[in-house]
Amino acid sequence: MNVVFVGAGRLATQLAKALHAKGHTIVAVYSRTLTSATALASVVGGFPTDSIAALPLEADAFIIAVKDGALPTLVPQLAQGRAAQPMFHTAGSMSMQVLSGLRHHGVIYPMQTFSKERDVDFSHLPFFIEANDDQALQVATELATSVSDNVRQMSSDDRRYLHLAAVFACNFSNHCYSLAANILERHGVPFSVLLPLIAETSQKVLTMHPREAQTGPAVRYDENVIAAQMQLLDGQPLMQQVYEVMSQSIHSEATQPPQ
Repeated sequence: MNVVFVGAGRLATQLAKALHAKGHTIVAVYSRTLTSATALASVVGGFPTDSIAALPLEADAFIIAVKDGALPTLVPQLAQGRAAQPMFHTAGSMSMQVLSGLRHHGVIYPMQTFSKERDVDFSHLPFFIEANDDQALQVATELATSVSDNVRQMSSDDRRYLHLAAVFACNFSNHCYSLAANILERHGVPFSVLLPLIAETSQKVLTMHPREAQTGPAVRYDENVIAAQMQLLDGQPLMQQVYEVMSQSIHSEATQPPQ
């Protein structure tokens, strides 16, 4: 397929590389900055541009991978002369309705955390697709299944909750790693000492429900340990608040009857 990428950030970079590797032709790459568009186009082909007007008027698919807040402004610009072209956004938390002014539209959402510098294996990565008609669904399906064997349809409403769960599982967990790194660095201990613990924690949830895998003082609400660790965070009220709320949440989850 001939594909136009609108966006050259982390998700766009990895998805464009994956599609390019599977034989799709990236005909153009747009970014607000020509430098970013050029960097991606140099890897996947196509011409780079920082002008929406300069993009082709036709393609098999336009994939819009920009910040969520940019979609309502960007889509009407992109629709000028292209309203009949199949267009898809990639945002987990945005409704498909943001593209409702386009004849054939939908969502192609690969659920993963992306970085420009770290290539991702898409072969089993879960893709969640949605479309307003059969033509858009066919295009979304063909693109997604060309790079992954784990593709399923999901409505915008359900995808909101999927994205919320992903924020807890990925973004919040990674922030906890960052907080842990800050604590260790202040005392001259490298973050690497935690890597075996992090690896074991992530491996356990492959075979156990996260509720069953939970350990630590908050599960049994060991008040002596909790109070001592809260004291170690004196002078860091936000960190204390995070520690306290997380401990309360862990204990509450641990004492809930099985569902």
